Amino acid sequence: MSTAHPTAPKITFVGAGSVVFTQGLLADLFAFDELKSAHIALHDIDAERLATARAAAEYIAAERGARPRVTAHADRREALAGADFVINIVQVGMGEATRTDFDVPARYGLRQTIGDTLGVGGVFRALRTFPLLRALGEDIAEVCPDAWLLNYTNPMAMNVQYLAEATGLTRVVGLCHSVYWTVQGLCELLKVPYEEVTYEAAGVNHQAWVLRLEHGGRDLHPRLDALIDEDPQLRRRVRMDMYRRLGHYPTETSEHSAEYVPWYLHHDSEIDRLRLPVGAYLGIVDENVAEYERTRDALACGAPLTVEGTMEYAPQIIHSIVTGTPRTVYGNVPNHGLIENLPDRGTVEVPCLVDSTGVRPTRIGALPPQLAALNRAYLSTTDLVVRAATEDDPRHIRHAAMADPATAATLTVEEIWRLCDDMVRAHGDLLQPGLRSALAL
Repeated sequence: MSTAHPTAPKITFVGAGSVVFTQGLLADLFAFDELKSAHIALHDIDAERLATARAAAEYIAAERGARPRVTAHADRREALAGADFVINIVQVGMGEATRTDFDVPARYGLRQTIGDTLGVGGVFRALRTFPLLRALGEDIAEVCPDAWLLNYTNPMAMNVQYLAEATGLTRVVGLCHSVYWTVQGLCELLKVPYEEVTYEAAGVNHQAWVLRLEHGGRDLHPRLDALIDEDPQLRRRVRMDMYRRLGHYPTETSEHSAEYVPWYLHHDSEIDRLRLPVGAYLGIVDENVAEYERTRDALACGAPLTVEGTMEYAPQIIHSIVTGTPRTVYGNVPNHGLIENLPDRGTVEVPCLVDSTGVRPTRIGALPPQLAALNRAYLSTTDLVVRAATEDDPRHIRHAAMADPATAATLTVEEIWRLCDDMVRAHGDLLQPGLRSALAL
């Protein structure tokens, strides 16, 4: 720890204007007695959202009986100076850019549901995030080199690989709640207490797999199989369909999972059979804006806010490193042999032990071959996007879209090329200069 008071760490939020997410993380942090006096440094480039985040932080602290030091900073380096932990929750381009990620591909007949991980939406969300990540990495290296960077910004696998290759930072962990909530959901379905279940999952973010699920030493998969056999409606979900065919349950929702494979979104019959909500994320974007506005208005007039914990991993990691309390969380980290039949430079999601020494990933060995085959296709697209930025090669943007399973199943190569040109034009100055040109063949 770089601070003289390890039980009062400095925790910097980059993109604190994502107020709803910031609120949940703060509620979790202040639930720990040892973190109630932390220094919470909030940074955002939107002055109104930053002021709202600060007001929310002070409200939540009071509700939790915490007495943190809360500071708000328009200047990122000022917010980062001396930080022990940096939580990145930035969304570059906000809702307008997300709408572009859906609207332009839709003109080509390309269907997306969430668009934040793979596909054309994921590719361009990464490309407009990379310049921010490079600048953030440079700042951390200079003003808080011992800090742990806890990244929540999607696309997770692309962003973590880019951070590793472009910034040289080593204390980086990508965090996502999908494994936790997947197992919670399975426990509810199977009517067993989550606290009594033993499980292990591994793979890549939003396409990891439940490898073990036991209650009292007994495998729960036969009970899950019986429930699926009994209920035809359960079979009308992508993740159940994938589980039945692949033998392992995927750790992300059906809406997400449909985008990472070529079998579903291309077919009207499958969209109907599996009840897939094309364009679903646009509704989530609108609701996030509405929720922010409700929070802003409530704080302005002194109305009460609901303060609820979210069971996110970042507060647990911070508490474990500060206090030495051992925990297992799921983190996204460079592979480096953790999963031996996935690319070494790719980002994998595996169990990680956390204590006062930091975050230590668990070596899994080999995934079942059918799972590794899907993960390798995912990581091939991811790697090409990262190479486009690190090598400043705009052709790799097109190569990534051509390699993406769902895109390749829908569009011709000529359509993919033209779509990428249109997306480059639409996102314009959000991309690094070397990637902004259209490429005619």
